[in-house]
Amino acid sequence: MAAIVIADASPLIALARVNGLGWLEALFGQVLVTEEVMAEVLSGGYPAREEPIQAAIASGWLRAVAVDSSEPALPDLDEGEAASIRLALVSGPQTLLLIDERAGRAVAEAFGIRLAGTAAVIGMARQRRLIDSARAVFAELHANDFRIAPAVIQAVLERCGE
Repeated sequence: MAAIVIADASPLIALARVNGLGWLEALFGQVLVTEEVMAEVLSGGYPAREEPIQAAIASGWLRAVAVDSSEPALPDLDEGEAASIRLALVSGPQTLLLIDERAGRAVAEAFGIRLAGTAAVIGMARQRRLIDSARAVFAELHANDFRIAPAVIQAVLERCGE
């Protein structure tokens, strides 16, 4: 297990849509988010999605932290992704970054950061028997306009034996 887990906005949003934020706590214990990501996910515009995130913060397992650096410069990424990558860089080699966006993943991989996305979290939840069906969760995400590449879904389903 990773010593430190950091979440970017997309996995938090996706998991909140399918009532899956609790899987993060069950899988990782504590999860960190940057203040920039917190501003993205708690914008005030999506109360149904924001409520479970606020509850996770109140319970203490989801914790916002400040990133003290603006280095390295990551001009091609949004502030949340850039801050998440910077936090991962200063957090050490046992850090796991939960991130979905292709550009952010490519930059994080170039820095040698360990990564997982929403699909991987769903797969882990299925393998740990936190959910009955990864396929059903992917279908619910799809119905909520959250897209994951079919090849990624297929790979997760095969690993889960679905």
